[in-house]
Amino acid sequence: MNKSNRRKFIGTAAVLAAGTAASAMPLTSMENNYPIVHHVFFWLKNPDSKTDRDQLIAGVKTLAKIPTVRKVHVGIAASTEKRDVVDNSWAVSELMFFSDLEGQSTYQTHPLHLEFIKNHSHLWDKVVVYDVIEA
Repeated sequence: MNKSNRRKFIGTAAVLAAGTAASAMPLTSMENNYPIVHHVFFWLKNPDSKTDRDQLIAGVKTLAKIPTVRKVHVGIAASTEKRDVVDNSWAVSELMFFSDLEGQSTYQTHPLHLEFIKNHSHLWDKVVVYDVIEA
């Protein structure tokens, strides 16, 4: 096999391997029948305080224990390209998935959620919530 053909073979094999790996990845949240998305953005009262940010992150992660919460992703603003359409002024993001509206409603009044608000609301200055249902 000459060098050109060997390179083509290796390149093709790499593409096929990547495709196989991608097809073996877990299904997306929508495909897992979690059509309700609850996305919350928190702005800290003390935006430069890593301690406050870490305390809020730890508190948000406790919400995963609520039975109707199917999946939780907690994050901080990424240092991506600065563009007019990107808002990275917030400090902590909470992204949750629910199977149905009833589950999301149960979450809102669950004692762990109410405890989280009681114990952590002193950390934030502003909260914005986006609730989404699959179209």
